[in-house]
Amino acid sequence: LLRPGEVTSHTRALSRYLGQPTAHTHPHLLRPGEVTSHTRALSRYLGQPTAHTHPHLLRPGEVTSGIRQEEFHRRRSQLMSAVTTHHGNHRNHGNNSRHVVIVVSSPVKFMAVDVPYPFRQDPNFLYLCGFKEPNSVLVLESCPGELPANHRATLLVPERNPDRELWDGPRSGTDGALQLTGVDKTLNIDDLGSFLAQFRSPDCTVWFDQHRPVHRALHDKIHATLIQPRTQHGKPATQQVGRFVQQLRLQKSPSELRLMERAADIAAQAFVETMKFSFPGVSEAQLQGRLDFECRMGGADMLAYPPVVAGANRANTLHYISNNQVINSGELVLVDAGCEYHGYVCDITRTWPISGRFTEPQRQLYEAVLSVQKTCLQLCRPEISLDHIYTVMLTLIGEQLQELGIIREAQGYGLTQAARKYCPHHISHYLGMDVHDTPDMSRASALQPGMVVTVEPGIYIREDDVSAPPEFRGIGIRVEDDVLITEGDPEVLTRRCPKEVAEIEELMA
Repeated sequence: LLRPGEVTSHTRALSRYLGQPTAHTHPHLLRPGEVTSHTRALSRYLGQPTAHTHPHLLRPGEVTSGIRQEEFHRRRSQLMSAVTTHHGNHRNHGNNSRHVVIVVSSPVKFMAVDVPYPFRQDPNFLYLCGFKEPNSVLVLESCPGELPANHRATLLVPERNPDRELWDGPRSGTDGALQLTGVDKTLNIDDLGSFLAQFRSPDCTVWFDQHRPVHRALHDKIHATLIQPRTQHGKPATQQVGRFVQQLRLQKSPSELRLMERAADIAAQAFVETMKFSFPGVSEAQLQGRLDFECRMGGADMLAYPPVVAGANRANTLHYISNNQVINSGELVLVDAGCEYHGYVCDITRTWPISGRFTEPQRQLYEAVLSVQKTCLQLCRPEISLDHIYTVMLTLIGEQLQELGIIREAQGYGLTQAARKYCPHHISHYLGMDVHDTPDMSRASALQPGMVVTVEPGIYIREDDVSAPPEFRGIGIRVEDDVLITEGDPEVLTRRCPKEVAEIEELMA
């Protein structure tokens, strides 16, 4: 059963590479007998929470809350497989070329001298390695002659600096980043130029989004030390990698969906409490503050974006974020807000009467929008595109506006054109790590299980619209939910947020 030195017979079977790190293949990550990395090197504070320092946020083996090392490794493997396969199919080079992927972190951004904005990592970089510190670079190298998914991952990070850490907080450094992320190697970011020089050879295909600099200083460094020398010697231009990462991000894993479901639940409850808090004379700023408070008390990291809190006619300004007016008795308030929970976001819009009850014109217009939304929700199924649902939305809005006497004597294409006047935005966008997630992915593509999208029809009638009946002027209404595409019926992640007229009025009674 056992060979000399074996405690259990299985250890000799781990002498080859498996689908995840083992103590034999990755001794810098695991000790013999360990399935996932031991926390021994993570006993100090790093530049982000770990299972050792923040056990209320992470479990052992997780790089970020809810996402384990193995999942990040799998994402990198899927990316390398995608780019090498694409290159082989479209460039006729096969898979023997050496492929190098370079993804850059976000920099720290400042609102004033020595006053930084809260740091938010670039989503593509975060998706591939989970590292949350600025001024870093991830480099993935294919292994020629091996399967496309096989690769080496090197993470270049800022080295520890006691002087800077006194002001900015702890850094992970190369040792902490290695143990935290599970990459193959870490280097000091100061070594970026010398490290990249090896990829100037003509057999390397470099994947780097050089026309979309995320971090200007690091972009310029990469261009000077790698891109420019390659082009000067007539070597192939770089290939854009961002669209491949976005393609992977479109379909969520079970762990990602758990985070998105939790974000939706937190925000839904925050909306409930904000509705209950509402009263005539409340300011938009107070409602924003209550919503932010409830989201953070529920466990959210922050609001996902500057919220729209728009009373009365201000709801007809689609991206109104001034939130500095008072909402008077009898007026509606439109609130478009969401929260971010460990790197994943939700996006909800609700419209409610500040006095607790809809007037008859408000109710008629609200029921029209809600009816359109319910129909569009049921269209969120595999093989249907968001652009198709948008076309359906315009037709339905046109019909509803005709019934209310707001649009007259229009049909067919004329009806949808008239509907665009009252709903000038799309029905949906993709959702995930960002609110308008994966923006390079076409909304004409067929939906697939695992995607999460919004459904957000609206009707907006400006107070100076003399073509509309007077009772509807100055009313703006939108209802928005987040939807998971499944093999069967769509799953509304934000279903706990009230939207029926009776529910809202009962809640606010």
